[in-house]
Amino acid sequence: MTVSGLLKIYDELPAFGALAEALGQHEPIPALLLPQGARPSIAARLYLEQRAPVLLLTGKVEKAAAWVQALEMYLPAGDVMRRLPEPTPLPYDRGPWGERCRHGRLEVFTRLMAGQHPQIPPPEQPPLIVASARAFLQKTLPQRRFVSATRVLRVGQMLDLDKLLRHWLDVGYEPTAVVERRGQFSQRGGILDIYPEAAPWPVRIELFGDEIDTLRYYDPATQRTLQLGEARQIERVVIPPGREALPVVAQAYADSLPDDLRPDEADNLPSWRDDIAALQSGRAFPNLEYYLPLLYPQAASLLDYLPDDSLVLVDDWPELETAVAELHQHADIIANEQTELPPHYPSPLHQWGKIRDELEWQQPVILGEGAEPAEGEPPFDLADAFDPGPRYGGQMRPLLTQLKSVQKEGERAVIVSRQAARLADLWHQEQKSQGASDLLPPLTPLESLPELPPPASLTFVQGALAEGFVLARRDTNEILLDLLTDAEIFGWKRPAPRRWRRKRPSAPETHFSDIQAGDYVVHLEYGIGRFQGLVTRYIGGMEREYLLLEYANSDVLYVPVHHADRLNRWIGSDERPPKISRLGDKSWSKAKAKAQKAADELAGELLELYAARETIHGHAFSPDTEWQAELEASFPYRETEDQLRVIADVKENMEQPQPMDRLICGDVGYGKTEVALRAA
Repeated sequence: MTVSGLLKIYDELPAFGALAEALGQHEPIPALLLPQGARPSIAARLYLEQRAPVLLLTGKVEKAAAWVQALEMYLPAGDVMRRLPEPTPLPYDRGPWGERCRHGRLEVFTRLMAGQHPQIPPPEQPPLIVASARAFLQKTLPQRRFVSATRVLRVGQMLDLDKLLRHWLDVGYEPTAVVERRGQFSQRGGILDIYPEAAPWPVRIELFGDEIDTLRYYDPATQRTLQLGEARQIERVVIPPGREALPVVAQAYADSLPDDLRPDEADNLPSWRDDIAALQSGRAFPNLEYYLPLLYPQAASLLDYLPDDSLVLVDDWPELETAVAELHQHADIIANEQTELPPHYPSPLHQWGKIRDELEWQQPVILGEGAEPAEGEPPFDLADAFDPGPRYGGQMRPLLTQLKSVQKEGERAVIVSRQAARLADLWHQEQKSQGASDLLPPLTPLESLPELPPPASLTFVQGALAEGFVLARRDTNEILLDLLTDAEIFGWKRPAPRRWRRKRPSAPETHFSDIQAGDYVVHLEYGIGRFQGLVTRYIGGMEREYLLLEYANSDVLYVPVHHADRLNRWIGSDERPPKISRLGDKSWSKAKAKAQKAADELAGELLELYAARETIHGHAFSPDTEWQAELEASFPYRETEDQLRVIADVKENMEQPQPMDRLICGDVGYGKTEVALRAA
């Protein structure tokens, strides 16, 4: 789904031509002060005009996601846009980066290095990268390290197999029996499987002796060769590093640490010292990226990976600086909350002063607000060409009246809406009521708009844009385009889906903070006891805190606080107190075995029940109709990924002849009713 044809309208706008000419001559561009709704289309057209890598910077994380959605609508179909993900943990938090984050960042760096690496040719279509302030400021491995860690394998190339496997380990790839996801490799005799970070599919390398005989993409689910295009084989494969923090560099760092920093076996609390053994192993492990600032004293930024002919766009300069200031302030607070950091641990974020100077040297184009134009800079009146579209607040009569006026004036109008089919039908009925022929066919909404509609035309497109605008040529007072979206027609913008909060690590004492002395508790291994409070004991010359549990015959059990997750409050079927277990008695083990046996019996009964249900024939509903699509388009909220998956599963079940048996769970206010309405 794309409306890329609308971008051709800027060929008729002299102000945009002046902007493109100034960019071609590398002149400094003052802030364009564009309205929010016009920025995605201008950014997309500048990307197509430049034919070079483009980096778009925005302040907030949610704005980066909105930019990606808007650019997907304006750009032609193709695999050119990437978003630089933000690290999963907050700055200074010792936690693993998510797989999607690691893979996404390395793919961005690999695409930017195409044409700069001596063995990687430039891409047919340069990338367009969208990054928030948090993703942009994260330190990463230097460009020269990235180049030296990247390998390009070709058919007919001679290999030193042991050296190649050692290299893959050094740059972060993980050995496994079967390759299923990015960052893994395996060896079976003369066959090597590897899933490179920037590759669409895993690659199977077949050797003839020490020579590469064939290179093939294959499906990790079926292990069968994939035919992409006309060829079943590929001539070369690019294998970038598997991690931004290279294990071989981490190993050298760990070897330089003094012995007194080794973890204390008597200390059971989690600490960065627990990772020293993993760092020394020279293998990738979950928390490896936490040590990025320590591994590279001269860490790089995203700007270091940009080719010389790249174009940098900034959404709003004041908003970017505000987001950076808040990010650094938040990082300082987190740093002060840490009980212990590795020696000389620097900030994982680049300092804004240095990055700002490098960014200004790139002469970025600021789409929104920025510094006032300096004397001598050529003024651009591009923002004057845009006017906000009228708001109708869901009133169809004023909308239809305006559309008739637009047609009478010979203006070009495009309506992009989730309810395009319904709006087109209303327009058809309006034309018939005004005396149009009954033979006049209704307008069919388009799924895509790859070409610019002719003047004096009305076009309906099924889709969603955040905001529309009116584009005018001021020197001739000519309206070039009326772009209407749901924001103008219905008076609201589609709200973004709720962001699921990532679970933060909790202190051990939070597991028993609601348990009072005298409450009955259940220990996973020792059974039911009575909680007597938190006590302090000295063992081995060290002071430690324990949970004191009392059992039958006045037996006591001291549970370390970091084992508090093995305790739960006793919940009985009535108010009668439970029978307290005895330490060393087998009754608790027998009770657990009895409960397990009952659970197994229940599972067996459920299996028999579901097997019987498979033989029963129910009613198979028909696939979705146009009315169903209009109903779904009328909902004001954008569906989350989980909602879309559940809706698809429910519809698939309802179209089967077997009775559906499905439970939908979710927190209050997270869209269960919308799923149920679609099923009804």
